Parts: sequence; structure tokens; C-alpha cells
Amino acid sequence: MNGPEIERLIQLLGRLPGLGPRSARRVALHLLKKRETLMQPLGTALADAARAIRACTVCGNLDTVVPCSICADDSRDAGLVCVVEDVGDLWAMERGRIFSGRYHVLGGSLSALDGIGPDELNIATLVSRVAAGGVREVILATNATVDGQTTAHYLAERLSALGVPISRLAHGVPVGGELDWLDDGTLATALKARRAL
Repeated sequence: MNGPEIERLIQLLGRLPGLGPRSARRVALHLLKKRETLMQPLGTALADAARAIRACTVCGNLDTVVPCSICADDSRDAGLVCVVEDVGDLWAMERGRIFSGRYHVLGGSLSALDGIGPDELNIATLVSRVAAGGVREVILATNATVDGQTTAHYLAERLSALGVPISRLAHGVPVGGELDWLDDGTLATALKARRAL
């Protein structure tokens, strides 16, 4: 029905997270209707980003400079390293402006079902980074999923011999959350992680 160029555009858009075939068609149509004001600038921005952005050799963040702007920022506490699964998690932490240390991006989580082991993740670099000294605490900020928990336990085991304190983000009742809306697992975790007032 459509030319091969349009079909290719739809197929590529359909590979993006959150876009199925129907959404990809709607986005493609919107881009085609706004060719000069949206599609061409977007194409240029994508080409520029593909050319300029690379992974930081220190932490794994994406930036146009190496080391990335976070690793190069002397005002950040190099003694605190927050370990996240993906760059999106780093961006979420930065969006909240609540952490003033440095990061380490694993590039995913351990998953036996998906065949992702320690060698497929950025773990060896983390161990070397901590072993080199200067790190006072490692904060494990992996997701509260089975794979995230497995990854956190594996990292704690690997890093424990280095003598650096290891902490984990708290899990449980979210701010503004109502107990009757929470699942059993979240309630159980919140109860186990309770603290004195």
C-alpha cells in the first residue's frame, strides 16, 4: 500500500519502546505531514547524535565527551558511587537532583533466562574502579525485580572483599502511597526495612 521508504520508516519506528505497529504508522504520518519543521530537523539531530555521543570509559554514561560531564565534575563526590542498570536509571536519578556523587552503569542486569552473565555487563570495570581506591561507599540502585535483586546480591558478594561499605536503595511504601493500594511484596519489603523514629 505504501512505498518502501514509508514502510521502512514505519518498521524502524515500530522498534522503539512503547510504539507498536499502529502507533508507528501514526508517528510516521505525523512526521511526513511536518516534513520541513519536524522530520528533517529530527533526521539531522539523529545523525548528529549518532556521530557525537559515546559511552564514558569511566562509568558507562552516554555523553559527547569522555570522560562524561558527571565524571569530570570536580564538585561531585568521587567517593560515592551509585550503581545503576541502565543510562535511563542514571538520568532518573539526575532528574531528581538528589545525588551528588558519581555513577556506574552496568548496561543491564544478570538474567539466566536471557543468557546475560557477569561478562556481558560492566562489572569488571566497577570492581577495578573500587579496588583502585578512593571509593568510600557503593550504593546499589538496581531495579526491584528478580533480575535486579540477583544483580545486587552478586555485586555485593564481588565487592565485599574490597572492604568498602555497600548499601542498597530502600524499597517499600512510596511517598504519598496508600497501604490498601500496594501489593503484598511491596508491603512485606517495607515492613522488613522499617526503621526507628
